[in-house]
Amino acid sequence: MFAVISDLHSNIAALEVVLQDIESLGVTDIICLGDVVGYGPQPLECVDMVMEKARVCLKGNHDEALVHGAYAFNLRAQKAIEWTRDQLKPGFFSGAAVRRRWEFLTNLPLRHEEGPDLFIHGSPRDPTNEYILATEIGFGPTEKFEEIFASFERFLFVGHTHMPCIITDKYETKTSTELNNVYEFPDMAEHKVIINVGSVGQPRDRDNRACYVIVDGSTVKWRRCEYNIERTTKVMDSIAQLDQALSARLKEGI
Repeated sequence: MFAVISDLHSNIAALEVVLQDIESLGVTDIICLGDVVGYGPQPLECVDMVMEKARVCLKGNHDEALVHGAYAFNLRAQKAIEWTRDQLKPGFFSGAAVRRRWEFLTNLPLRHEEGPDLFIHGSPRDPTNEYILATEIGFGPTEKFEEIFASFERFLFVGHTHMPCIITDKYETKTSTELNNVYEFPDMAEHKVIINVGSVGQPRDRDNRACYVIVDGSTVKWRRCEYNIERTTKVMDSIAQLDQALSARLKEGI
């Protein structure tokens, strides 16, 4: 049994509650799909927590932009990354803890495989930036989804969209809500399923509770955790470089 978390976005209040929930279930194995930073006000605390708790942490597009530049980001996200970089990037006189965080973020892997399952932030075709959206599914295969399904054998765990759902190789889709937060493989599938684990730090499915999954054999369960959103938004609103629209989104879950 293990947990998969993603898209923490420097929201320590949400991350702490999720980690407490994971611990309450007796789960000790945690895989993070990336976007540890970005948008939120507590990047240092989130990076430290992930380094301590996650067995594997992958690189998300915000983690990548932190190191290489936010060239394709909208202005709000770009300003947030620039502020985050100021908090994290070592200077000449920086101590060991600062350098350790930066080294961790610089060296995050793009993908992780365990048996028949693949873990990635965005998509196997573009690990940090391509979105896999359930709304793209029409009446059958497309070249994009054929390539994606060809890249793994059973489960593909992704984040990036902040929208918890499944997409099967029979081109059926269900949100976590429609599934009552439980998916039993191989329901609705031939052999393969894409599983979006949702977002810990910035949900966008109109449910502002932190979201992650527990995997137990062939069973995937989404967990929703209430947390003190005001604890995060109060700090965000005190930082000029973090647009107030970002904190407003947290309250609405959009």
